[in-house]
Amino acid sequence: MDSVYATLIDYGLNETAAKYLNYLILMVVILAVSITITLIIYKVVLRFLFKRIKNNKYNWDDILFKNRVFHKIVMIIPGITTYNSAVFFDEFSVVVSKLSMIYILFTVILVGRALIKSAEDIYRQFSISKDRPIKGFLQVIEIILYIVLIIMIISIMVDKSPVALISGIGALTALTTLIFKDSIVGFVAGMQLTWNDMLRIGDWIEMSKYGADGDVIDITLNTVKIQNFDKTIVTIPTYALISDSFKNWRGMQEMGARRIKRSINIDITSIKFCTNEMLDRYKKINILKDYIKNKEIELKDSNEKTENKDLLINGRNLTNVGVFRIYVQNYISNHPKIHNGMTLMVRQLVPGDNGLPLEIYAFINDIDWVNYENIQSDIFDHLFAVAEFFELRIFQKPSSYDFNNAILNERKI
Repeated sequence: MDSVYATLIDYGLNETAAKYLNYLILMVVILAVSITITLIIYKVVLRFLFKRIKNNKYNWDDILFKNRVFHKIVMIIPGITTYNSAVFFDEFSVVVSKLSMIYILFTVILVGRALIKSAEDIYRQFSISKDRPIKGFLQVIEIILYIVLIIMIISIMVDKSPVALISGIGALTALTTLIFKDSIVGFVAGMQLTWNDMLRIGDWIEMSKYGADGDVIDITLNTVKIQNFDKTIVTIPTYALISDSFKNWRGMQEMGARRIKRSINIDITSIKFCTNEMLDRYKKINILKDYIKNKEIELKDSNEKTENKDLLINGRNLTNVGVFRIYVQNYISNHPKIHNGMTLMVRQLVPGDNGLPLEIYAFINDIDWVNYENIQSDIFDHLFAVAEFFELRIFQKPSSYDFNNAILNERKI
């Protein structure tokens, strides 16, 4: 470029102006060459490489192209070219080399981010990604990458060794800890969630404190995202899942069965001993006839030596609520949608103000929410309807309709 410098002098420029203009022209030429090379690689080399990659059987290289990893690597070329050309700038060579290195490091940050994003996308293609999400760990690596490269950039700018700079930063550890407190706590919590297998992407969790009741869609360094069933998104701090309690429905989903635990409240005043007429009627029920016949033989033998056995209070006798409980038990166990490999029982709970609770405890073999609710409703529809056949009344608190009827009946009398 000495000829350019001499030409500028010949045009009447002073030495200083000619020198600066010469450097400017030199920089423009270097950048023009670098950008031209970069564009050629973009338009020719990367397109050719993309066609070759697109037709192979691997997916990881497609992900690298999708996240523009190769494109960002090519962006380093102008920085390398300028850095190698710094010697032509004489007393400005140090400045040019520093600016080139800073540009290269910034580009390395972009490449690093793209590689980390690609690693996450590739990992998500494997089934283990749902059990062992690594997004939090990748975010930690990304933060470390930022810190290291920013320290190197600052060391280049102040012309000091990165080691000396790091030792100086050590005095600011307390401030750094305060700034990154949430990230540090989130990282530790994320490790506990992952390695203790407490949470996976796709799990249905319930955490009423935060209004969460839905599927986990993302686990990051600081937060866990849950999509509720109404399609709203709830964001919960990762450490909250360690410090607070939450319900994970994964076991139900893996088992393929969903629990019914609901009671029918029986009006206690409708409970009574079964008469022979009632038993004859119950024998006509297919799922009860064997039970009634066997029970009659058992009770007859048991009451053989009982005095005054015509009085039902003496000896052992069947009650309508007891027969109804067996009916419900048999009806549930014979239902095609009930999982017979899991706990199944019908039991009485402690009587209270709402009558005698008869609780059905069983598992439906369909975990789909809509199907589950429909099956459960069908079962209880039937049980509510047949209770009257056993001369039982379902308890419910009196309504205004009941009071009005009582008043009308009283007036008629």
